[in-house]
Amino acid sequence: MSFKIKSYEKPKLKNPILIEGLPGMGNVGKIAVDFMIEHMQAKKFIEISSHNFPNSVFVNEKNLIELPKIAMYYKNTKDNSIMFLAGDVQPTDEKSCYAFCEEILDVVEKYKAIEVITLGGIGLPENPKKPAVYKTGNDRKLIDKYKAKQVSTSLYGFVGPIIGVSGVLLGLSAERKIPAISFLAETFGHPNHLGVKGAREILDVLNKNLNLKLNLKELDVEILGIEDDAELEKDFLKKIKQFPLQRKDTTYIG
Repeated sequence: MSFKIKSYEKPKLKNPILIEGLPGMGNVGKIAVDFMIEHMQAKKFIEISSHNFPNSVFVNEKNLIELPKIAMYYKNTKDNSIMFLAGDVQPTDEKSCYAFCEEILDVVEKYKAIEVITLGGIGLPENPKKPAVYKTGNDRKLIDKYKAKQVSTSLYGFVGPIIGVSGVLLGLSAERKIPAISFLAETFGHPNHLGVKGAREILDVLNKNLNLKLNLKELDVEILGIEDDAELEKDFLKKIKQFPLQRKDTTYIG
């Protein structure tokens, strides 16, 4: 078995654009795409399962297990139809990643998509206060088309290889002559960190360029909550470190 594709419907799409956001550094792309799917009320039209996905199951809200799946959603807007690629996993190795991306690009060609957008994060040793966003791709015209003051094209020597679906989709799109671009936001390179601030910066760029009419205030509230939690944790750890210096008597572990 390679990939099992289940179709829910065959939507009528107008000049569709694919936006990919699967798990990765800080889950920046996943957070951004999941936010768009929820707030634009996008509809699922394809579900993909495979033995090439991680050998695990997830426990859902009903306390039942589910095999990992990746899905495609769509939303028709005034100017374009937007297709989203979302899920909780990526293919487990290089060969399956390439095969998976070819399957996705078959769908892209089937619906005559005009461009592909991939989203991801750039890991830093510290959490950036204002994450910078970078763009690269396989087509200079497409890169120049997406304009925003906070987006830089100076990646060479700073960003290493773009690993996983976010990178391979760009390369394989070039082979099929499909214009593709990637937006990468800075985030804290810790495995447990959620790059909500980086996702917010990418969403702002997409919102303005694609006229998605997203209200990003909900993310702003979440960012404030995360920052408050981080400050509390920082203060707590600081107090813990000082505690042995302040107490000369017996200390306890537990």
